[in-house]
Amino acid sequence: MDGPSILHADLDAFFASVEVRDDPSLRDRPVAVGGGVVLAATYQARAMEVNAPMNAATARLRCPSLIIVKPRFDAYVAASRAVMEILERYTPRIEKISIDEAFLDVSGSRRLFGSGPEIAGRIRDDVRAEVDLPISVGVATTKHLAKIASRVAKPDGLCVVPAGGESEFLAPLPVGFIWGVGPVAQRKLAGYGICTIGELAALAPPTIEAWMGEHWGAHLWALANNRDPRPVHGKATAGSVGAQSAGDATDIDKRRNTLLALADRVGSRLRRKGFAGRRVSVAVRFDDMTSVTRATTLPAPIAETDPIYALASSLADSLVAERAEGRRVTLVGISVSLLARTPHLQLTLDVDPQASEGVRPGSPHHLRRRELDRAVDLVRNRYGRDAVRRAALAGAKPEVRAPTEQLDEDGE
Repeated sequence: MDGPSILHADLDAFFASVEVRDDPSLRDRPVAVGGGVVLAATYQARAMEVNAPMNAATARLRCPSLIIVKPRFDAYVAASRAVMEILERYTPRIEKISIDEAFLDVSGSRRLFGSGPEIAGRIRDDVRAEVDLPISVGVATTKHLAKIASRVAKPDGLCVVPAGGESEFLAPLPVGFIWGVGPVAQRKLAGYGICTIGELAALAPPTIEAWMGEHWGAHLWALANNRDPRPVHGKATAGSVGAQSAGDATDIDKRRNTLLALADRVGSRLRRKGFAGRRVSVAVRFDDMTSVTRATTLPAPIAETDPIYALASSLADSLVAERAEGRRVTLVGISVSLLARTPHLQLTLDVDPQASEGVRPGSPHHLRRRELDRAVDLVRNRYGRDAVRRAALAGAKPEVRAPTEQLDEDGE
């Protein structure tokens, strides 16, 4: 049997680690990055129960000696690029899932660099030597298990789950280690006497589906039994453009305004780079730090702000309605993927104006939005981004996180 070859590389306390690296006086001290809200915290701060996304005033009450530094997103982007360049030495099959973490499939790199665990060790050494940042790596036979292994490895460690030993590794771990299972789901499962992944895996699928819902229950059972067929999407796939905003977005009007600002940013960058995409994804994070994503795929690519916003707001509204369970929404994000160079647009006949008119590629409404965006882009290119703003966003400027707004290198 081949050894594990799926890696999950995750930089530890990334923003905070960059600040400590660049200011040695902060080493071994409780440090948080942020302003009114904590974006990241060192493990010394976490030991005092300071975590993101926590109000800075609450963080200071928990840790009076806490040092809060302002974020430097340019520094984080530069560090992320340096780390990703190291990962690319070992395989082209890299799936970057955020600014500080990525999956790798190194099954085709064994003859050059050795086994999965050996490559993971080399990556950790290179990142420490060249970028001077701590990174934890999990090595397993599936993406889900590799991510769990990297969490077990933290901080600054390496965890290998041998092929054939997956069930033994998972069984004693808390159910909260499963990706997407937050405190609310943990409490619900605990009410049924289920606290570990092994206990969850031993149940019959219909039982979990009755407790948690058909789709979610089946998904949990599959992950608990390490059934995760998802491949690592590497350089052969199209890139993506995304942006996100942290802050209270529980109120539907505030959330929609934030999504409109994000769609405006994502759409304008797609158009500037000459790309359009068929897949629109939305990410929502709750105050218990669980994150959920939802996506829809279109028959043709789009890059216009209004259609992106219409799809994103619909996805986010349904997701929050189904999954909020009384939790606050603390982050929303939009991503457009399955990119292609902006193609010639195939016009569609206006035979059913009620059928998704706002987002139907090639529809009359879509063409009008396309011309409007072109005019806005021309004005902004000449006079600056703030020269034209949407009326819905007048007087408000949702904070868009620059590090998550990016065009993957394979899409440049």
